[in-house]
Amino acid sequence: MEILERASNFENRKWSGLTTSDRVNAAREAKQLILSINEEYKKTKDKQLMDVMKRLTAIKQKIEKRLKGRLL
Repeated sequence: MEILERASNFENRKWSGLTTSDRVNAAREAKQLILSINEEYKKTKDKQLMDVMKRLTAIKQKIEKRLKGRLL
């Protein structure tokens, strides 16, 4: 499936040294991938798709945490 290939490429990307703009774009791409995989999951109920969504969500949360910065 094309979606899984794109998700794999997204997961294997280098995440250090990104600009704020790159992080925003990565968070948006992660959200789009998660929603696309979710549509397939609704049809097939494949556990592999759920695992991919969980990994992408973890990456997305890390990116968003970095975007928001540390609150005191």
